[in-house]
Amino acid sequence: MNKKIIALSLLLVSSGFAANAQFGKLKDKLGGMVSGKGAKASGNFKSVWESEFSNKATVLAVTGSSGDSYILGTDDNSASVLDGEGKQIWAGDFKNITTNKTNKCDYQYSIWKENGKGGYLFLFDSRKLGTDRIAVLDMATGKELWNSENYQNLLPKDHGQLGSSSEDVETVKYIDELDAFLIAQKDGMNLVKAKTGEKIWETKLIKGAVAEYRYDKEKNEIVMLNYKPTALGALLSGFKNQLLKVNASNGEIVWDASFRGTIEKELVTRKPIIDLWVKGDKVYLWLDGIQVYNLNSGQKLWEVDYENDMAKSSKVPFGGGSRKETYRTLADPLFTDDAVYLVIFATRNKTKYVEKHDIQTGKLLWASEKITGAFSMPKIYKSGDKILLQIGGKVQVQEIEKSTDGGLTYKIYFDYVNQKNSLLALNDKDGTTAWRSERFDKRITDMIIDKDKTVFIGDGDEFYSYDIASGKQLFDVKHSSANVGKAFDVLDYGDNVVVVSEKGLASYKKADGKRNYATDKLKGIDYSYDIGGNFFLRNQTNSKNIIYGINMETGETKGSVESKGKGGSPKFGNGIDISDDGEFIYAFKNKKVEKIKVNN
Repeated sequence: MNKKIIALSLLLVSSGFAANAQFGKLKDKLGGMVSGKGAKASGNFKSVWESEFSNKATVLAVTGSSGDSYILGTDDNSASVLDGEGKQIWAGDFKNITTNKTNKCDYQYSIWKENGKGGYLFLFDSRKLGTDRIAVLDMATGKELWNSENYQNLLPKDHGQLGSSSEDVETVKYIDELDAFLIAQKDGMNLVKAKTGEKIWETKLIKGAVAEYRYDKEKNEIVMLNYKPTALGALLSGFKNQLLKVNASNGEIVWDASFRGTIEKELVTRKPIIDLWVKGDKVYLWLDGIQVYNLNSGQKLWEVDYENDMAKSSKVPFGGGSRKETYRTLADPLFTDDAVYLVIFATRNKTKYVEKHDIQTGKLLWASEKITGAFSMPKIYKSGDKILLQIGGKVQVQEIEKSTDGGLTYKIYFDYVNQKNSLLALNDKDGTTAWRSERFDKRITDMIIDKDKTVFIGDGDEFYSYDIASGKQLFDVKHSSANVGKAFDVLDYGDNVVVVSEKGLASYKKADGKRNYATDKLKGIDYSYDIGGNFFLRNQTNSKNIIYGINMETGETKGSVESKGKGGSPKFGNGIDISDDGEFIYAFKNKKVEKIKVNN
């Protein structure tokens, strides 16, 4: 999978992912074995090498997919690339590399190819007074592949106030399957070759930016959904959102269809709140409910109208432009061969319920009991003849804070909403309640389903197992005695379930709930990652950014990295990037970069 990162200099200067410690500081966390509890002494990561970019990496500081990949560091005006051994491959100023003197590029877009040893660096020189410039560089050589001044208004003029996206620029979508860029303009759409900038096709019939696409290799066709982007908003008066199928070779429209709803974007990531699936001979659009189309003709087959996700806005303490919104509150549709199950947000009074619809006709087969007072219902599973519904659980919060000095801080984290949590099992035949458990405090973890017979789930202090068929509780473990804080997630790990908590992990046997281990106290854990079989925890409290590596078999802390740098991947927090195989961590600070081995 290609790693794609976009960064705003504003985000990198004042990001909520900012770190607050020494660069590349490998922390040796002392701890002793605790008999019976399994708390382990921590180890250290091994520093492979330390090196320097020729420039300060203040906009992008990212690596490719593996340990021998290239490492890219950029500022507004220049870039340098190191190889897997920390040796410089190339470096240069954008104005000297590009033939159209593209410069001052605070918005940049990197696309890794060829196992991280090459790819594209897309530069956007958005000029308030003058003609915008773009250029694409070869990351392997630093040479300019192509440039253009034909594509204007690719960025909103106030893009520095919009936050950042971990995907493409609104008006530029990289199509990996075609190795090409779709570029949206005021008067149409262009598909250009990524390596040369050669225009494959141009059409005046497709306008707006591509929110989502799905590529059909066999027919060489693209199903895409277009919307009015911020950059072109004022230029696209009368624009209507489009759902289309396009011939990828010439841009001819196979069919287009109208759809209902308004596409909104998340507060910080600026991602469109939408999803698109192609399953069999149908296209499913998830926007203000679900809308279903025939893949071959574009004919709308059926739809169900409801609100997909909630952006619960509130002011944060600083006020004056500060905002906070909540997402990931409703489960995605659950598809089976003959039906689709929808978690419906019915009214503004937080009433929710589940509907089962026939996959072919959309006919309502049944509706469950109405569940009042439930802000979030983020997970739904089918297990045998039961539909399991998680009522409550973590939601994603995106926040922009404006400080007293006028600076902005961007944050993305998980949190809990105070509501009545429960685990509900419905009979698949008619939607009636089979059983329900409400033994949860102010939070509830996600579910782990084992062999369609058992479900494991927890709250902050307890960890439970239930027989799915009967609802019988099989065990109840006092998770609080593990001394790793309140639980917020669970992970399926073979014969065990690992409970991720605010101060570390605890592992329990699926068979009887017996604890295998509890980690040393780590404090402030707000996120976890499973990358190539390597497991990491993150701590961003008090503006820190610490990444811990955990041995999931033993609970030992392999090591930790506390970073103070800028750049890195927004996914992991400022100053840090991790290779796609999870074997190496990279810590950045200005010109410096340290490569750290995860497994000694």
